[in-house]
Amino acid sequence: MTDADAVDAERWLVIDGRRWRRTDPSLPADVQQALRSHLGRARSAVRSGRRAGDEAAIAAARRRVDVAKHGLGERGPRWWEEPERERLARAREALRELDRLG
Repeated sequence: MTDADAVDAERWLVIDGRRWRRTDPSLPADVQQALRSHLGRARSAVRSGRRAGDEAAIAAARRRVDVAKHGLGERGPRWWEEPERERLARAREALRELDRLG
C-alpha cells in the first residue's frame, strides 16, 4: 500500500464500489458517540415516517440526518482541508442543533 492509498483509506470507505466519506477521526469519542446516536434516531424516524406516509416527519428526520452527518464530517467541507478547531466547533454546533430539534 502506498502512502496515497493509506491517506485515501483514512478519508474514504468503499462499499460495493461506492465511495463514502469517513467520520472525522479528530473528533473526541464522546462527540462522535453523541452524533452517531442522533444519526441513528434520525434514520429510524425517516423509516417510521415512510411507513406512516408522513412527508413532514420524513423531511424533519432527513434534516436531522443531514445535521448529524455534517457534524461527523461525512458531509459538507472535507474535514482534512480544515483546521481541527473549526471541525470540532462544527461538530459541537451540530450537537446543539440536534438537541434543540429533539
